[in-house]
Amino acid sequence: MARVTVEDCLPLVDNRFALVLLATKRARQLMAGARPLIEAKDKPPVLALREVATGKVRFDRPVRAALAGQYDNEKLPATPPRR
Repeated sequence: MARVTVEDCLPLVDNRFALVLLATKRARQLMAGARPLIEAKDKPPVLALREVATGKVRFDRPVRAALAGQYDNEKLPATPPRR
């Protein structure tokens, strides 16, 4: 089977850093017992990358409008000043 590379996944993800976060989270889900979304006999990190490369797993960024009002500055504790 062909080797999965970062370049195979980048067209589907914003950048390399988002890809690392996505693949790591999915690999951890697979190690915890989640069912694979594709047929492959690879270890969880490679399987996670294959799932990303095939478009089965994607990274959803939260929409600002959906988060508007969710965090109110008045409800957040004050941060102590740096020394």
